[in-house]
Amino acid sequence: MRLTRDGRLLQTFARLADTLVDDYDVVELLQVLVDTCRDVLEMTAAGILLAGPQGELDLVASTSETRSFAEMMQLGSDDGPCLECYRTGRHVAVPDLAASSPAWVQFRASARRQGFRALDSLPLRLRDTSVGTLSLLRSSAGDAPAEDIVAAQAFADVATIGILHERAIRESSILSEQLQAALNSRVVIEQAKGVVAHTRGVPIDEAFTFMRQYARAHQLRLGLVAAQIVERRIEL
Repeated sequence: MRLTRDGRLLQTFARLADTLVDDYDVVELLQVLVDTCRDVLEMTAAGILLAGPQGELDLVASTSETRSFAEMMQLGSDDGPCLECYRTGRHVAVPDLAASSPAWVQFRASARRQGFRALDSLPLRLRDTSVGTLSLLRSSAGDAPAEDIVAAQAFADVATIGILHERAIRESSILSEQLQAALNSRVVIEQAKGVVAHTRGVPIDEAFTFMRQYARAHQLRLGLVAAQIVERRIEL
C-alpha cells in the first residue's frame, strides 16, 4: 500500500527515533533527514552543516555529493544564510536569492549557477545549544509551504536531540568529541567516495550510493564502511 504524504512523515519520525540508540551513526541519521526533506517535502536539495569545536561550520550530510554543492554550502557557512541561522538560532527564509543580502554575493552567485532560486535555513538547536543548520534549497523562487517548514524544523529538532544525546548534555566534552567524530567520519567518507568513483569509473554521487547500499545490506555503519574502503579492506 502506498503511503500518503502524512504517512511518510510519520514513517520518517519513526525511523529517526529508531536510529537513536546507544551506538547510532550520526552521519547516517543526518543523511536520512536530508533525503527525507528532498523526497517527502519535495525540496530540490538539502544540506546539513555541523559546528566543530571552534564554532566553524562544515558540511556533514547533503542530497548532492558534487564538489560544487559542497563549495556552495561552505560559502553559505562563511558568509551567508547558514551562518546567520547558526549565529541567531532562528529560521532564515530567502524566498528569492536574487534579492538576498548584498553581503552574500559569493554564496548567491554559486547557488544561482546551480539552479537554486530560494532557500530556508533552519537551526539545529536545543535550548541555548546550537550545533548546526539544516538548509532547504528550491529551484523556484517563492516561500516554502508553512507546513513543510514546520515538518523540517521538527526533523531538525529530533536530529539535534540525537546529536546532543543524554550523555552529551551531562558532559560538554562528550558533545565536542561526538561532533568532531562526525566531522572526522565525513572526511573519511569523502576519501572513500573518491576511491569507489575511481575503481568503478562512476560519478561521485553514484559512488556514494554504492557505499550506502553496501552499509545497509551488511548492517554496518557508513563511517566504518568508508574506513574499510580507504584501508582497502573491502572493495565495492
